[in-house]
Amino acid sequence: MTRIPSVIRRRSLVALASSLLLPALARAQAGGYPTRPIEIVVPASAGGGTDTLARAFAEAMKKHLPQPMTVNNKPGASGAIGMADVLNSKADGYKVGMVIVELTTVPHLGLAKFTYEDFQPIARLNFDPAAITVRTESPWNTVEEFLAAAKQKPGEMKMGNSGNGSIWHLAAAAVEDKTGVKFTHVPFQGAAPGVIALLGGHIDAVAVSPAEVSAHVAAGKLKMLATMSEQRLKGFDKVPTLRERNVDVAIGAWRGLAVAKGTPPDVVAVLRAATKKAADEPSFRESLEKLNLGFAYADADAFRAVMQRDHEYFKQLIAKLNIKA
Repeated sequence: MTRIPSVIRRRSLVALASSLLLPALARAQAGGYPTRPIEIVVPASAGGGTDTLARAFAEAMKKHLPQPMTVNNKPGASGAIGMADVLNSKADGYKVGMVIVELTTVPHLGLAKFTYEDFQPIARLNFDPAAITVRTESPWNTVEEFLAAAKQKPGEMKMGNSGNGSIWHLAAAAVEDKTGVKFTHVPFQGAAPGVIALLGGHIDAVAVSPAEVSAHVAAGKLKMLATMSEQRLKGFDKVPTLRERNVDVAIGAWRGLAVAKGTPPDVVAVLRAATKKAADEPSFRESLEKLNLGFAYADADAFRAVMQRDHEYFKQLIAKLNIKA
């Protein structure tokens, strides 16, 4: 009997293993997914933090998927319209939602029949606190002065937000709860329109993220009075937190990617792997830093845990404050 050299045997085994792995790899690629462009549905207006994050991410993903990602803005109802659009589409991975923290608030306000449990998370990409910002020419130079003025004229201070029940609405409402002030909440279809209204003098302040006002602050048109973060933010070192000013409010927004529940596992696996690679791109991190967006990656399991936690927290907060949509 002819003895097969060990080198040849090893090569044969490698070849056999490779041949067995190829079908598995093909399955992991989900039959060639993606074979056409993938739509990222952004449930907010163009120009805001959610939109700029989505566009920076889509750019970073070009290296890691054979098809591009295109951004489609569908604002309204505190993000419920855009997020519902993802759920109402075929669960095939070609429509990915830029889900936002409002996913855990709108169900408790009657704005949506869906919850976070209807989505399959891909990854969280970002977290940003709320901040109180006013026009540069306004008479308030500290958050104490701003709150004192609001107390003197209950309900006259117009506070803009990104929609009834949005995280920025809840942030301002939480300030009311802790300080006893009363604002008139003015909703917009996203943070960007609210900031424009502030610049035009149509409202007195906004409670949106630093990223959504940073360009105007840098240009000297707006001034940030306080952030609702745990500690002072990089780039805004001179801006105090509310907790420093004895107002116990720390609240903010996260943004991430998710698809409809029922999306094939192989498709989800492709998206998760590519998203992790894109999130690790130095160019993506640099883009977020330039936009003053806080990088806060969390994988699918950790992201789901965040969703569950916030779903319960906002359920209690909305009931306590009796907030209506």
